[in-house]
Amino acid sequence: MKRTTIFLPESLERQLQQFARHHGRPVAEVVREALTAHLEAHRKPFQMPETFDSGRSDTVERFDELLFKNFDVHEGYRPDPEKSGSK
Repeated sequence: MKRTTIFLPESLERQLQQFARHHGRPVAEVVREALTAHLEAHRKPFQMPETFDSGRSDTVERFDELLFKNFDVHEGYRPDPEKSGSK
């Protein structure tokens, strides 16, 4: 685990100490549990980025062509002239 420091208003720190003491648990454990619950409650489900949605139906068939479109076997990567603005 990694140690960290947080700043709390005095009233919140007192409540935290009382809660931990009442439940017989270390303050650090209570804080970890509260942070975990908060982050889990606000986690957004994973969504595939739209960058993978080319709108093409032949991507699988053209995989090698598309993957190596800007790569010269002897010279390495070549920038796409259409994207760089120079034709």
